[in-house]
Amino acid sequence: MNDIVGIDLGTTNSLIGVMETGFPILLADADGERLTPSVVCFDAAGEALVGRAAVRAELAAPDATIRSIKRQMGSRELVSIRGKRIAPEMISSLILGKLKLDAERALGHVITHAVITVPAYFNDGQRNATKKAAELAGFSVERIINEPTAAALAYGLDRLDTKSKIAVYDLGGGTFDVSILELSDGLFEVLATNGNTRLGGDDIDKSLMQLVASRIGGAALTSEQRVKLREAVVNAKHRLSSEEAASIGLPFFSDAQNVSVELTREELESVAGPIIERTRAHCLRVLADAKLEVGDIDEVILVGGVTRMPLVRKLVGEIFKREPNTSQNPDEAVALGATIQAGILSGAVQNVVLLDVTPLSLGIETFGGLMNVIIPRNSTIPTKAGEMFTTGVSNQRAMLIKVLQGEREMARDNWPLGEFSLEFAPAPKGIPRIGVQFEIDVNGILKVLARDTKTGVEKIMKLTSAIDVSDDAVEAMLADSLDNAFEDMSERVWTEAKLKAEETLLAVDSALAISYDTTVLERQEIDLRAGEVRTALSAHDVNALKVANAALDAATQSLAARVIEQITLAP
Repeated sequence: MNDIVGIDLGTTNSLIGVMETGFPILLADADGERLTPSVVCFDAAGEALVGRAAVRAELAAPDATIRSIKRQMGSRELVSIRGKRIAPEMISSLILGKLKLDAERALGHVITHAVITVPAYFNDGQRNATKKAAELAGFSVERIINEPTAAALAYGLDRLDTKSKIAVYDLGGGTFDVSILELSDGLFEVLATNGNTRLGGDDIDKSLMQLVASRIGGAALTSEQRVKLREAVVNAKHRLSSEEAASIGLPFFSDAQNVSVELTREELESVAGPIIERTRAHCLRVLADAKLEVGDIDEVILVGGVTRMPLVRKLVGEIFKREPNTSQNPDEAVALGATIQAGILSGAVQNVVLLDVTPLSLGIETFGGLMNVIIPRNSTIPTKAGEMFTTGVSNQRAMLIKVLQGEREMARDNWPLGEFSLEFAPAPKGIPRIGVQFEIDVNGILKVLARDTKTGVEKIMKLTSAIDVSDDAVEAMLADSLDNAFEDMSERVWTEAKLKAEETLLAVDSALAISYDTTVLERQEIDLRAGEVRTALSAHDVNALKVANAALDAATQSLAARVIEQITLAP
């Protein structure tokens, strides 16, 4: 196999690296720059400029320039540029293609294999879109790994003999992730992960631009003015990580007049504070998911350019009760980790094993509208799990497999990933046996299989369709799953009790219609208990229904035994 490169496909910047003589080396472009801006600009002829060339061209063609495309990966939303509609993965493929050309120039040979990082909270559609973008750029994707996991690899490669639990706080231009890993004798095991793929430095930049714009008149800005203002604001934001104040100069900005604005760190932090504060809940949740206390964490690693801000470092210190580790270059740690993972796959790095996790639960809808989880969130990947299901209606000819993702008890409250039907011969309810298996590969991509155990007929669905769910909705779902845990579980318990009651009543009515040597006293007892079940159903009283179900079960024991005996003895 040729060299396997490691790629950090970032919201703001992207990097590519390769293992050389046992060390991860990030490759530079023809100008000697390792960071490639994740920016694409289409010129008047429709040709794509990528990276710094696109940044330079943006002022002349702001409406034909695309930034932060990573936030749109996995959605059905197309980008409109010069009258054309382009899929997000095509834009990302142009960035990856530029990295590929830079790597081939630096190494002197063709590169076709890559490891690519994604935010830990990327869902199945977003991961597939990233894989497709890489393939469009000419890469064969050997592995997709989560960004905080990659950062942990970069941090822990020289600590293989130690045992520790580390938290990786990754706040980049467009995404936020926090993961907890355990390092032990070369084993990197992810214990839990959380985050939001639409929370990052872009949000700070947008709010800061609004603040500065309000101070220079507040009038609507032209596209060209927005480009100039963003560049000046971002530069000032960077300076304020080490300075208390920064001057923003905008020559010939409005009516050929120069504009100058003074921005202080205090003003920046007043704008950025509420945005950064949103990461606190994710940090607390990931600790709870990992079943750890703050005191169990041995190290906190900062990743992503935004973590250079003193306010971020202060917040992280407050949350984890320790000073964060700043030994890694926050812009390069993820790319270095991707490169190390590439080295693990190629054999250039020995004695290192990486175990990642899936961020959200996966399952199917079952009878009564329940969510049946097959792979719980934070399960180590790759993983495979399955269950056996049957029919709830006699003479059913097919089973609809609805694949869901989420943390709620009822199917309607989770997100549908896809669905398909498996046909089989009609039979009495409860007789068909349909095995459903979920398999998540090392890239975190899901494959679902359904098989009729009687005939061996099966169908397989690879989930490649996009899921149009915002990451605010992901965050809201996890919060709702906690806030509504009692109500959700109560509804699940009620639904299960109701299904049992309805099934038992139907079976009892059918048995009584045939008699099966039922005595008068036995029938009176059964009728009484069945009436109590119907009363509890009408009253929507779950406790009464549970008691009534149990009483009806007890009253029909002899009847059920005779039914089974007659069925067994029937010719």
